[in-house]
Amino acid sequence: MLVGYARVSTLDQNPKLQTDALKIAGCEKIFIDKISGTVSDRPELKKLKEHLRKGDTLVVWTLDRLGRSLNDLLNWMAELETLEVSFKSLHERIDTCTPTGKLVFHLFGSLSEFERSSI
Repeated sequence: MLVGYARVSTLDQNPKLQTDALKIAGCEKIFIDKISGTVSDRPELKKLKEHLRKGDTLVVWTLDRLGRSLNDLLNWMAELETLEVSFKSLHERIDTCTPTGKLVFHLFGSLSEFERSSI
């Protein structure tokens, strides 16, 4: 099952652009937060995590909707891998269902680890 996640930073913003793209991508269920990405406790993201099952794919419009830092994204990727859930970002065209998509995320992880060890 394709499960979408959309987020806007304020209550005044409209997530329609994101939700339309997620629907076109085939998402059967979409979770929407209206909260800053810097807030770690996002209610709909928490519900989404509880909803995900082995074989599902989490779909976002852009990477920054899920995490505001590389570290956040890498933590999510590790969590999804543990759950055996794939990940797609529509804007960046990243898809961990494919070997190339997995490689991209492993490269991100390697760069992040290098950065941490260099500091």
